[in-house]
Amino acid sequence: MTTTLLQINTSLFSENGQSSKLAQDYVEAWRSRHPQGRVIVRDLATNPLPHLTAERFQAFLAKPEARTPEQRAIVAESDALIDELKAADQIVLGLPMYNFGIPSTLKAWIDHVARAGVTFRYTANGPEGLVADRKLTVLAARGGRYAGTPKDTQSGYVRDFFNFIGIRDIDFVYAEGMALDESTRREALDAAHSRIDKLAA
Repeated sequence: MTTTLLQINTSLFSENGQSSKLAQDYVEAWRSRHPQGRVIVRDLATNPLPHLTAERFQAFLAKPEARTPEQRAIVAESDALIDELKAADQIVLGLPMYNFGIPSTLKAWIDHVARAGVTFRYTANGPEGLVADRKLTVLAARGGRYAGTPKDTQSGYVRDFFNFIGIRDIDFVYAEGMALDESTRREALDAAHSRIDKLAA
C-alpha cells in the first residue's frame, strides 16, 4: 500500500520560508525511506484560503440538499482540504511564528477542516476526533526563543487542535533564535536537521 504524506506550508514566503525549507528537508528524508510514497503539497501562500465568514460557516451548517450553488462551492473547497488530510498517513507542517501566533493562513485552513460530523463529532462523553491514526511533525521556525515559555502560544494551540480532530502522535522540531545572529541561526538549523533525520527514519 502506498504511504502518503501531506506537506502544509504556511510561510508567507511560500517554499522560500525557513519553516517551509525545514518541512521540505523532512520530506526529502522521508522520500529516501519511502521511494514509492506519495507527497501532497498544500502551500497556503500560493493558494490562500478565504478567512471564515458567516456566509461560509452557514454553508457548512446547511443540509446538503438545501445548499445553494454558492454554498456547494464553499463546501467543496472544504471537502477537498479534508480529503487531503484523510488521505495522508503523515502530515508535515511548516510553521513560522508571526507576532507571537500562527499565520492567519493556517487559521483559515483550520477553520475549513474543523467540520462537525466530518473531522470531529460531539458525543455524550464530549467531542471525538474522526481523523485518527496519523502522525504530525511540526517544523517551527522562530526569530527569537520561545519554546517552553508563556510566549509560545503556537505549540499548545496546534497540539490542541490536532488532538481535537483525533491526531495525537505529534512531534515538534524547533529552529529558534533565527534572527539573533548567524552563529545561533546555524546552530538552530543544525539541531533541527539532526532531529528531522531521526524523526523521518
